[in-house]
Amino acid sequence: MKVLVTGANGQLGRHMRLLVEGNAPDAVAPSTQHEYHFTDIEELDITRRDAVFNYVLRQGITLVVNCAAYTNVDRAEEEESVADMVNHLAVRHLADAMKVNGGTLIHVSTDYVFGGGMHNRPCAEDAAVNPTGAYGRTKLAGERAIGEVGCHHLILRTAWLYSEFGNNFVKTMLRIMSQRECCQVVFDQVGTPTYAGDLARAIFDIVEHERFRGNEGVYHFSNEGVCSWFDFAKEIARQSGITSCNIAPCHSNEFPSKVDRPPFSVLDKSKFKRTFGTTIPYWTDSLAVCLSNLQQDNQTTR
Repeated sequence: MKVLVTGANGQLGRHMRLLVEGNAPDAVAPSTQHEYHFTDIEELDITRRDAVFNYVLRQGITLVVNCAAYTNVDRAEEEESVADMVNHLAVRHLADAMKVNGGTLIHVSTDYVFGGGMHNRPCAEDAAVNPTGAYGRTKLAGERAIGEVGCHHLILRTAWLYSEFGNNFVKTMLRIMSQRECCQVVFDQVGTPTYAGDLARAIFDIVEHERFRGNEGVYHFSNEGVCSWFDFAKEIARQSGITSCNIAPCHSNEFPSKVDRPPFSVLDKSKFKRTFGTTIPYWTDSLAVCLSNLQQDNQTTR
């Protein structure tokens, strides 16, 4: 089977590549099951329908793992048309190509499709959607495009993604805490941090063992547990041994934003665990893995 992984230079795509090449910390050997093709915009602009079809048909791709997304939540308010091209129209192109080739699309979506819903328990896949900003709207449009096309598919919603790569909350907090004596972090937004390495591993196992067959639909995946952004920041500091920066809780309205971020975006993962038999790590354990890898990377580059 030939597998296309889009967004290969992003957090999730880079972890997928590490797994396939056998370079992940817990990897035993490179994958020998399937042939993987990793692309980012330089190799394949998925917003261009002709480019998608030419690549998929030429390479004989029968499975796409779409890790590409426009994820700048605030900027999306000013560039909704650009966000829509990546999060919606490009997804439709990939779905159309898989429909023609008789293949499957595994698409990564977001908790932001729930947006302003007043949830007080983990959101199941069939919970009412209510995106409050351009990012959530365009991601939901991408989900709906897949359903409209009718290709074989898995949609995996995730939340609070971080990793050793790119820009994310963990790396931002490490930088801020090393530069300041104090900082404020919101405590009234609750969710679950998700380590990109864990999500990549889950997707990799589904692909390698072809568990996507017969298990189409929408699923939720995040690490186990619940915390606020404030709790997340405190744990980053604790595990990193940083004591020089005082981290204080604050309300969301103290940081005006163009977007109302989900106040409660804990995802119910019961369906995913039941279907794929996956044991998902607790969020603090996965954070420790990420921080250890970052420390090793820093030592290597010194």
